[in-house]
Amino acid sequence: MEYRQLGKSGTRVSVIGLGTNRFGTDAVTQDNVNAIIAAAQERGVNFIDTANVYQLGKSEERLGIALKGRWDKFVVATKFVFAMGEGVNDKGASRYHLQNALDASLRRLQTDHIDLYYVHGWDDTTPIDETLRALDDAVRAGKVRYLGASQFAAWQLAYSNLLAELRGWSSFVVSTSHYHMLEREIEREMLPYCRAHRVGVVPFFPLAGGFLTGKYQRGKPAPAGSRGESSPYVQKLMTDANFSLLEKLTAWADAHGRTMSQLAHAWLLAQTPVCSVISGATSLDQFTANAQAGDWKLSDAELKEVNAILGDEKK
Repeated sequence: MEYRQLGKSGTRVSVIGLGTNRFGTDAVTQDNVNAIIAAAQERGVNFIDTANVYQLGKSEERLGIALKGRWDKFVVATKFVFAMGEGVNDKGASRYHLQNALDASLRRLQTDHIDLYYVHGWDDTTPIDETLRALDDAVRAGKVRYLGASQFAAWQLAYSNLLAELRGWSSFVVSTSHYHMLEREIEREMLPYCRAHRVGVVPFFPLAGGFLTGKYQRGKPAPAGSRGESSPYVQKLMTDANFSLLEKLTAWADAHGRTMSQLAHAWLLAQTPVCSVISGATSLDQFTANAQAGDWKLSDAELKEVNAILGDEKK
């Protein structure tokens, strides 16, 4: 497994991270979670991503059980901002909600610290200096080690980090964004900013909700039980143009002895300054398949060929 710096921090994380948004559902039992975490440790996947809102805390709870005795083997990220209750202050990026959410996550995870704490989205109702000062207090108290921004616009991240620098507060070391072969908006402003200021990028949805696995076929119904049966996000991707592109990419991956899923991960990891790709898993087999993508590093020539298929002849 390859490891990269977590942005400009001194901590190193595996290039494939484990997404746990399905942990806590009926389909992913505690035994499943325990097996996946054990396999992650064995495989060298040391970066785990969760959020308090995932199954309203159940993802964190199951991780807390599975991580007992293993905390020194992993870098664990969680998030706050979205509503965790019906109270007027049970959401947002205020100091009030932040402190309550952080303490609740610590209880569920059964730990005294969070390695990477994300603001799960920009909150227009809270001044960012209030949020940043509260986050800095959490770092100074030892409850949080590093800070991350999730789904921020480039200007929001830039403004936040400049303000933190001017005030002497802890800044965001990574940004996690929606990014894959068919969703590349962050290449316009976010990636250039992060390159210039050594902020790590952590893509989520690397497989476009499963579309980039190749499980969906042109003119055929989505497989039973797949996201494509009901997800508007996946269904929106099922266009003739995208299927034609997917067929070309899949053929290229096959010719190189790899799967389309592995290519989707490897392509993201070839983009500077991506430090890790969050890939969700609901079973041990799925985790193992995702983890194998971390073994493939595209050469410059291979990346150029893939970019040509994507229509990026100049890259």
